[in-house]
Amino acid sequence: MAAHPAVVVSHRDAPPGWRSTAIADSHWYVTWRGGPTGGDPHRFGTEAFYASLGRAFVAMCAVVPVLFLIEALDVGLHADLDVAAGIIPHRIQGLDGVFFSPFLHADFNHLYSNSIPLILLGTFVLAAGTRRFLWSTLLIILVSGLGVWFTGSPNSVVVGASGVIFGYLGMLLTRGVVERSWWNVAVVLLVGLLYGWQLLGILPTDERISWQGHLFGLLGGVVAAILFRRRRAELPQPQHTEPPLTLP
Repeated sequence: MAAHPAVVVSHRDAPPGWRSTAIADSHWYVTWRGGPTGGDPHRFGTEAFYASLGRAFVAMCAVVPVLFLIEALDVGLHADLDVAAGIIPHRIQGLDGVFFSPFLHADFNHLYSNSIPLILLGTFVLAAGTRRFLWSTLLIILVSGLGVWFTGSPNSVVVGASGVIFGYLGMLLTRGVVERSWWNVAVVLLVGLLYGWQLLGILPTDERISWQGHLFGLLGGVVAAILFRRRRAELPQPQHTEPPLTLP
């Protein structure tokens, strides 16, 4: 068998993100690194991104039936969970509602109105990572709930997931800026077009609506986006040109 001459593989002429591999018979096999089939779930358009988004959507769709089950048990058993586990502002016995109130709703109509925004926004928040999602959700619940407890009317009982929803809204918008992930902003704009009227919920326009929960939830989402942002070392780095590879 005739000996093959040395093969020099240069990356200078290859498009960014491509890696060329030479073997002994001088045939070139080109593989894509960091492109549409790349492994970065945070890069819009990659297979990993869509896979992560799909898993997050399934998970959020599984959460909503749990909320409906809780509401069905509350109604069917006449348990009056809203009063027992909701937030009662300025009262110590209503402080534990900070953790329980996001899982309770006044009625099924209240739950219906929260379900779709919760799934849509929660999907994009969860797609960025389970750990970030859990810590961010906990922070939003605390900020929203404590904000209601300190500033709400002492004659009211506050329940509902809308504080968390507004938190996800604020988180996606802020994350798009601090991480320069503009698809997050696009998601917020899309949801704003569909549910923009709900943004009025951060204003004291209706005494039946806890605008404090919405406002503090939004602020909690902003804080979560900043605290749990992807650090510079975690962000995708530009591909550097590799030195030529020489094979004997």
